[in-house]
Amino acid sequence: MNLPENLKYTKDHEWIRLDGTTGVIGITDYAQGELGDIVFVELPPIGRTVELGQVFGTVEAVKAVSDLYSPVSGEVVDVNKEIQDSPELVNKEPYERGWMIKVKIANETELASLLDIDAYKALIAK
Repeated sequence: MNLPENLKYTKDHEWIRLDGTTGVIGITDYAQGELGDIVFVELPPIGRTVELGQVFGTVEAVKAVSDLYSPVSGEVVDVNKEIQDSPELVNKEPYERGWMIKVKIANETELASLLDIDAYKALIAK
């Protein structure tokens, strides 16, 4: 399983990569593996405000539909249109081309509540 060390993770299996004051958000390799083949991704429009821990979209897989929870609060500044046309990218490249949204982070102190690589590994080992 692929788990990059430079990311922060949520207990709900989302990840965030910091790029200055912007966070790039997606779901983990573990999450996409549990969901199975992803067939549809619903994402918020650019300009929408997302809140820490609140639903920002959904992922539909052959097995189930799963909510996506924001790891931070902020404004959506970009949406990955490529995965809306090719949702299987989330399965194939969850940390690269399978990212979901970019958010201008409103409160950087929220990042302290996220899991580092070791804490996330412990969570999924249960």
